Amino acid sequence: MTEVVKVSNKKPDKKKDMSFVEHLNELRKYLFRSIIAVLIFAIIAFFFKDLIFDDIIFSPKNYDFITNRSLCKLSLFLNLPAICINQDDFNIINIQMAGQFKAHLLISFIVGVMIAFPYLVAQLWSFVKPALEIKEIKKSRFLLFAVSVLFSIGVSFGYFLIVPLTINFLSTYQVSTEITNQISFSSYMSIISTISLSTGLIFELPILVYFLSKIGILTPKIMKKHRKHAIVIFFILSGIITPPDIFSQFLVSLPLIGLYEISINISSRVSKKRRIIIE
Repeated sequence: MTEVVKVSNKKPDKKKDMSFVEHLNELRKYLFRSIIAVLIFAIIAFFFKDLIFDDIIFSPKNYDFITNRSLCKLSLFLNLPAICINQDDFNIINIQMAGQFKAHLLISFIVGVMIAFPYLVAQLWSFVKPALEIKEIKKSRFLLFAVSVLFSIGVSFGYFLIVPLTINFLSTYQVSTEITNQISFSSYMSIISTISLSTGLIFELPILVYFLSKIGILTPKIMKKHRKHAIVIFFILSGIITPPDIFSQFLVSLPLIGLYEISINISSRVSKKRRIIIE
């Protein structure tokens, strides 16, 4: 008599049989590793003060920054003077005794988080991996890579495009000629860090859509229904931070619209597979 052996897709792991307290201890271990990684990179960043501040943080406001130079060359070609940005230098002032030191610590921590981001995602993956089946693990490996890549692209998009445009707009904006802009160090730092991190997270939209579609909360029908609203929001946001011309608005909004369309496509594929499994 021939014995039939069934092969399970599930990966046996002792972690699945853990109690709530044991899972909590396991999570604590991964969190501890993540915190240590962030602190290590933050400490390293702290000692590279000149590189981080002079060459990275303050560069977008200078006329010779790559984005500013490229847009000025493009403005000559297209005869659009408005897109030649950040040609007038401005000074940044510090009005707090410990302002520069606190900013140094904060930026070192933010840089630590950004550099350690792939490792943080890997630690999160290591925690949830035992609960997944073998097929899910194979599929999720690409997602792990995609999360890190999309975050890096988002941060770069924010830093190289949105940050220079925002600096140009806010540093030259006036409600009256009676007021002279004196840009504080803290406000400048806030703009740089908030935009860069925010766009990094915004570019995770396809991953978020993937998971929401997988559990049935989001569908391509819903996303298509609200496509016009999303496009209007993207153009409003780009209109706020860019010079007053259509070209600059398209420059910022088109990548965001493209990201939304990619997310619709992802949601459509996931929803189809989900319907097949249910049926």
